[in-house]
Order: sequence, then structure tokens, then C-alpha cells
Amino acid sequence: MKVVAVSGYKGHELGIFNQKHEGIRYIKKAIRQRIISLIDEGLEWVIISGQLGVELWAAETVYDLQTDYPNLKVAVLTPFLNQEKNWNEETQEYYQHILGQADFVESISKKEYENPTQLRMKNEYIIQKSDGLLLLYDEEKEGSPLFYLKPAKKRQAQENYIIVMITPYDLELIVEEEREAQQDFW
Repeated sequence: MKVVAVSGYKGHELGIFNQKHEGIRYIKKAIRQRIISLIDEGLEWVIISGQLGVELWAAETVYDLQTDYPNLKVAVLTPFLNQEKNWNEETQEYYQHILGQADFVESISKKEYENPTQLRMKNEYIIQKSDGLLLLYDEEKEGSPLFYLKPAKKRQAQENYIIVMITPYDLELIVEEEREAQQDFW
């Protein structure tokens, strides 16, 4: 797999409302583990749409990994122009910081937001441009990731399209591993 799309919940869907939340560290660690295993299988590009939450945390994770894997690249394919326009100033600055480090940035629709069709088109476009999807998702808690999962499953039914999930159980394992490591330390 050379190109993977990465998505998952928006921060608020996870009860995360700032960048200092402890849960982000565990989510990034899970993303890091999956990305490294995909690099070993030939991963070259990570695509996100610039959505707040898991997608931007994934970009930060890839930027950290680029020290050891300099050929790994990030593409941000936003659904429409100026998607951050109505975000608060701090969030816009964070978003611009992430975009500023990307290897490729482009808006799929060359217009500003008009209707939800642009979001659906973005999901379908990114699934078509990738070889697989890495998704943080809990099948018992629907939310925004479902809009990526549906076109990914449709494509998977037609051809070899890989879907890699990060589940709540995966995150629990990471939390447990860290707790055990801290206990061993003391």
C-alpha cells in the first residue's frame, strides 16, 4: 500500500476540546504504530482532509515520523476552500501550522462551502485516490468516520482496498502498556 487515507472522529466527538488532552497522546501512539507497520509494507503518502481531530493528529504523527522516515509524505485534500474560516483564531493557527508542513495541499472543490455534497464528494475522492483507509472508529459509536467507512467498504467489495481500524480496544491496550511500563519504572 503506497497511499493511505487517515481519518477518525473529530475531537469533540471524543470529548476532547483542547490540544493538551491526555487522550491525544494515546491516539497518536496508535496511529504511529499503524503507520510504521504500513511503512514497512511500502507506504509513501498519508492523505487527510484537514478535519479537526484524528486527521490533524495523524499529520502531526507523520511529521514526527519523518525524522526516521524522510520519504513519508503528507497530502491535505480539503473538501472546499477556506474550510477553517469559521474556526476560532487559535484553531485556525494550529490548522495553518499543520498545512504549512504538508508536502501537498489542495482543495477538491474550488469553491467555499456550499452544501454537504462537497463533504461526500471529498470522502469518495480521497477513497479513490488511496490504496487503503486507516480509521479510528468504534462500531458502537457512530459519528463522522462512518462517512469515510461507507465508500471504503463499497470500494473494498469491488477490489483490493484495505481498511485498517484503530478501535477503542486498541487504545485501551496502549493505555495499559504505558501503565505497566510506569509501574516497572518505579
